[in-house]
Formats: sequence, C-alpha cells, structure tokens
Amino acid sequence: MQPSISAIEAKFEAQKLAFGPIYFQAIVALRELKILETIAANRKGIKLETIASTLNLTVYGVGVLLDAAKNADLIHIDENDCITLTKIGFFINSDKMTEININFVNDVCYEGSKYITDCIKNNKPEGLKVFGEWDTVYEGLSQLPEKVKDSWFKFDHYYSDDAFPYALELVFQDAPKYLFDIGGNTGKWAKACCAFNKDVQVKILDLPSQIEMAKKNMEANGLLNRVDFHQTDMLDKFQKIPMGADVIWMSQFLDCFSAAEIELILSKVHEASSDATKVYILETFHDNQKFPAAAYSLTGTSLYFTAIANGNSKMYSLKEMELLVKKSGFKIVKTDALIGNSYHTLLTCKKI
Repeated sequence: MQPSISAIEAKFEAQKLAFGPIYFQAIVALRELKILETIAANRKGIKLETIASTLNLTVYGVGVLLDAAKNADLIHIDENDCITLTKIGFFINSDKMTEININFVNDVCYEGSKYITDCIKNNKPEGLKVFGEWDTVYEGLSQLPEKVKDSWFKFDHYYSDDAFPYALELVFQDAPKYLFDIGGNTGKWAKACCAFNKDVQVKILDLPSQIEMAKKNMEANGLLNRVDFHQTDMLDKFQKIPMGADVIWMSQFLDCFSAAEIELILSKVHEASSDATKVYILETFHDNQKFPAAAYSLTGTSLYFTAIANGNSKMYSLKEMELLVKKSGFKIVKTDALIGNSYHTLLTCKKI
C-alpha cells in the first residue's frame, strides 16, 4: 500500500481490519456451503436465486454471504444480476495454498487468536487453552481434535513437501550413511530419505508423542529396520544428542523456538557433531521469498506461534538465522535459496 493514500482510503482500510474476522468467517461459509464452487461452475454467470435453489439454501442466507463476497472483491455482479468469480474469488475457491491457509487459520488459530494480548503480556501461548492444558502445541499434537490435527499437518506438510525432492538431491550428494532427523514429526522426511537412498539409516529425534506417531508410520511402511528413534526434549540442557551422524537435519524445526532456545539447540547439535558432520537447516525465511503472498503468509504464521504453538517463536529472517548459526559455533558453507519451486532456503553448516 502506498504511504500517500488519502484519509478516506485509510479509513476504509481500517474498517477492513475491524470487520476482518467476520468477513473471514463469511468466506469460510462460502467455501463450505459450495457457493463459490457453484459460481465457478457457471462461467457465464449465475443468479442468486439459482444458487440458493441449487444448494437448497435460502435466498436470504446466500444473499448476505454474497454481499460480503462482493465487498471483498470475490465476485462480480453484472447489469443482469448474473454473478461470476473475480480473480480473487478464483484463488479463494481453487488455489491450494489459499485452501491450506484458510483451513489452518479457521481450525487451528481462530479461537485462540483472541488471546494474543495475553500471550504478549505473559510470553505464553494463552490461546492453546482452547484445545487443552499443555505448555506447547507439540505436547498435545496427537490429542488435538481430528479436524484440527488434519489442518495442522496439511499446513505443516504443504510448506515442506515441495522442497523435499530438491533437498534430497543436495543432502545425498555425499551419500551419507547415518542421518539424524531432529524434530522428525510424523517421519515424512525419514521415509523420503529411505526411498531416495537404499543404504541410509535414519534416527528420528523428537518428543515422546511425536515419536509414537512416527513409529507407527514407519511400521506401516516397513521401515523399522532402517529408522530408529530417540526420545528427547531439545530444550532440556541435560539431555544430549547421540554422536555418530554423518548428517544432522532440521526441517522447519528451529522456527518453533525463541532465539535463545535456538542457540541452546544448536549448541547441543554442535556438541554432537564431528568435523565431518554436515548440519542442514531448511526454513522458510520471510525476507527471502519471491512473492509477497508468501512473505505475508509467513508473517501471519508468526502470530500462530505467538497465540497457539509456544508463545515465543516466529518465522525468522535469513539474516537472523545466519547470526544464530554463527553464534552457536557453526559456519554456513552453502546457502541454497528457494530450492525448486518452494518457499525454502537450505543452509549447509559445519562446526568451526
């Protein structure tokens, strides 16, 4: 937005923010009730009454949602009252990234975001209490309601899966035999490694609840002979990482912690690394994106960390992460920015 907008324009933008939460829920309803889908299927236009009768909804109900959609520039209504989708409406209806983000915000973030003020005051994820009494979302991840858990994992995987094929090529250039996956979550990266290289052995390091999920997934895929597990709390300074890894891998892991906690984690990684160990950090840095939609979404994700995840982490800038890596006794030997078609930068590090 230009800084020289008029007072009238600025006031309009302020009202968009004031009513933003209600408009968001209207957009959720437009998708869930298949109103946008019905409009999209009628490219020459469709009238309000036809939408209502097609979907067995009232003219009133469809009408109030379409009024909101018009104000949000999701639809166009011509002189004959025929309704079509705008470009924004098209992305709301059928773009994968937008679908993932809407479901994540609605199912995971929406209720808890009301407590952001308390989160800032108390340095705690006060919004997490809408789901349960845990210190962080990771402790209760396996116990979240199925719909919430589904949206969480789809969001998490969407912002990592696109990078995996390219990251695998880079990580396995030197054919590592033993790889540690810190924050391995459901074991998706471990599974990808085993499929990519028939000789590699993987150790997943994570909290007990995540290890339980990963173990089930590895068993289902017949990989228990190649993947083993190490339960650990990376924030417990007395719990050490085992030695012996050729590669230590962290994908979208460090952004789950505060700067001080990242230093603690990296110091433990440093202690577990030999001079030959390569440490890979895969992250979506908000200042290192091709498109403003990605940077905007990543900054919004920081608010999820504040309200729901842990109350003290965020999506970092590349500059911030580079400083933390160097302070922890590593040097960055290579930076692969925005690998493939993803939002990710891969940092290759070695201990100094």
